[in-house]
Amino acid sequence: MPTGLSRQIVLSMAAVVLGVILLVILGSYAFYAILFNLWPAQAPVVGEWMPSKVEWLWMAVTTLAALTLAVAVAIKLSRRILEPLTSVADSLRDLAQGNLDVRAVADDRSLGEAALLVDDFNVMAERLQRVTKEQVFWNAAIAHELRTPVTILRGRLQGLVEGVFEPSELQFRSLLAQVENLARLVEDLRVVGLADGGHLQLQFSEADLALEIESVVQLLMPGLESAGLVPVLDLAAGNVRCDPSRIRQALLALLENARRHAVPGQVRIRTQVQHETCLLSVEDDGPGITDDIASRIFEAFQRGDLSRSREGAGSGLGLAVVRAIAQAHGGEAVCRRSPAGGTIFEVRWPSSSV
Repeated sequence: MPTGLSRQIVLSMAAVVLGVILLVILGSYAFYAILFNLWPAQAPVVGEWMPSKVEWLWMAVTTLAALTLAVAVAIKLSRRILEPLTSVADSLRDLAQGNLDVRAVADDRSLGEAALLVDDFNVMAERLQRVTKEQVFWNAAIAHELRTPVTILRGRLQGLVEGVFEPSELQFRSLLAQVENLARLVEDLRVVGLADGGHLQLQFSEADLALEIESVVQLLMPGLESAGLVPVLDLAAGNVRCDPSRIRQALLALLENARRHAVPGQVRIRTQVQHETCLLSVEDDGPGITDDIASRIFEAFQRGDLSRSREGAGSGLGLAVVRAIAQAHGGEAVCRRSPAGGTIFEVRWPSSSV
């Protein structure tokens, strides 16, 4: 227990009680003095209002008893006040030493502010523990994602140097594809990292969203066709305020996700503006996702059911990039099941984004 604060509480209570007693005694003397000077006929004889020895003894005993009671109450009160504060202080020292499992305790909830302090500290400790775990997970996930293209590049280049592989256009195209995958992964990591830190900068302009979407669809058409997917466009005419390059990036991630996971069929891409909200949606024909996966599908390194992927796991960052871009526009990204059993990904942002 921090004795300094406890001692101050006890001394303060004792001083208050002593002050009240002195005020009562001296106030009585002041009253009789004023009464004797202003209304002497009403005042008692001088000797009668002076305390006797017995009365002095009684005042001393009652004063001592009052001080004893005040000290006892102050000690009990200080313990009640200091117990949660001490718990928080001890927990802070443990937290500073790296023990993220520590939590403060407030057994007495009657002291509202002290109990609230304990609750706030525990919330802070839980968030710090969660952030630390997420950081460890992120470091491991990033290392895992970077390892695959780097290992392939190193193996291919080493094989070319040692003569295991013959230099050819096919080999160089394969190497270039790995470099592009690596560059895309680094860019996704950069976007998600900037968004988490609130530093993702956008270049807003009035853009024809229909033209931007058509250019992305044309770029991905060979890959979509090879996966048996047929794009169906339902695009609203007119300009929309957004960052065109980031919206293209978000649509690219959504279509790439459909190419990896959706069953052969249509991929419906729709845009509209209503109630001062811009909407971009991508809907496939299946196989759909569960509500549990839909609630966390936009988190980084979440891959859902890998058995539904044609090419194994992706980086797990594409949909996190979509959410980051939507939030940077002041909007949100939503995933839900379609009435037909497929999946709908929606990106919404206010048309007045600045």
